[in-house]
Amino acid sequence: MNTFLDVFKSLFSSSRDLLPIILVVTFFQLFVLQQPFPELGKMIVGILFVMAGMSMFIRGLEMGLFPIGESMAYSFARKGSLFWLLLFSFLLGFGTTIAEPALIAVAKEASVIAAEGGMIENNKEAMRAYATGLRVTVALSVGLAILVGVIRIIKGWPIQYLIAAGYIGVVIMTAFAPKEIIGIAYDSGGVTTSTITVPLVTALGVGLASSISGRNPMIDGFGLIAFASLTPMIFVMAYGMII
Repeated sequence: MNTFLDVFKSLFSSSRDLLPIILVVTFFQLFVLQQPFPELGKMIVGILFVMAGMSMFIRGLEMGLFPIGESMAYSFARKGSLFWLLLFSFLLGFGTTIAEPALIAVAKEASVIAAEGGMIENNKEAMRAYATGLRVTVALSVGLAILVGVIRIIKGWPIQYLIAAGYIGVVIMTAFAPKEIIGIAYDSGGVTTSTITVPLVTALGVGLASSISGRNPMIDGFGLIAFASLTPMIFVMAYGMII
């Protein structure tokens, strides 16, 4: 019974979250463009699929990813092994990012544009290598970002100084990076913080801060996502300069 109620609440929450988007699209389609919706039946079915998918995803986070992330952070803190904690943090950032659907889509589209623009050879092998290199570069940067973020939590360093230094580096590299890669680099910082990375990394940070004496989960537990969106910009611009 409780499970059924939880599912119903998730569906209601998802529909409420989607309602503003639906209202905006409906208003502009019917009253500004003054055109009927093409294939209205398919669109309604698609919206229902989105609602169901969002509700199941959120429920899955609550049941699986958040608890396992926090419990592993507690376990590593109790174990007292800094090496294994840092290795886990790096691999967690790398593994979740390399599997991000948004990053896969952006890397594929970037390879197509790079081939059409003459940056790489216009064949499938070159495009596949470019997309793979871009994904690996972003994943490595996020792994390093989570590692640095975990060290920050352990040491209690103020986050604002690290973030400010990172964005100074972004501005400096923007002046030297190829123009064709700058937009991709900036977008890479956004697509890394998506459906897979955010839940696990957030749970790791909050769990670790909660398990360390003298750390405040609200102050120290959050901020890993900021690092994860910052470092890809630097790494991708460096990737563009190298290739």
